[in-house]
Amino acid sequence: MMKFLKLAVIALVFFITGAGQAQVSVHVNIGTPPAWGPAGYSDVRYYYLPDVEAYYDVQTSMFIYFEGRSWVHRSYLQSRYKNYDLYGGYKVIMKDYHGDTPYYKHREYRSLYAKGYRGPIQRTIGERPKRGNEKLRSYRLNNPANRGRGSVIDMNDKLGDRSHNRRGDEKRNVKRENDRTKKNDRKGNDDGKRK
Repeated sequence: MMKFLKLAVIALVFFITGAGQAQVSVHVNIGTPPAWGPAGYSDVRYYYLPDVEAYYDVQTSMFIYFEGRSWVHRSYLQSRYKNYDLYGGYKVIMKDYHGDTPYYKHREYRSLYAKGYRGPIQRTIGERPKRGNEKLRSYRLNNPANRGRGSVIDMNDKLGDRSHNRRGDEKRNVKRENDRTKKNDRKGNDDGKRK
């Protein structure tokens, strides 16, 4: 009888500790969404980008798109979309899909969300990165010599300045030209002094 009572107590202890462990909640973090991702959807794994006909996998931080004859997973978009604005482009949130091949119903997504599709206004998770000093940028845009360039060309600001080319690089033969003009000036000045 004593053995039975001991076994019952031990079984009761195991049962109570087992029930306590069963109440532990499990939360799976599927990945950190990118700063350009839509706000309020941290539990979604895939976005469909209709403008580039590609998917983004939040869990692996990879773009998925059709290239050649197959779907590829890359950390970057195709080269033809290198200037695509991920912050401004619309993202279709794939709430109901939980598999590993979001392109399984690509024809359906492409017909529902054609290129240029705009649904409800989306806020992004993070801010669009700034592009450096805004005063410098406005100076560059307002200066005709620098329009469309990545850096300011200080030496080429004046019209008629031929000592620098359009990129702002100093011309190689400028030194020779400057030496010639100095010689001509000296000759002209010497002639004036003699007279």
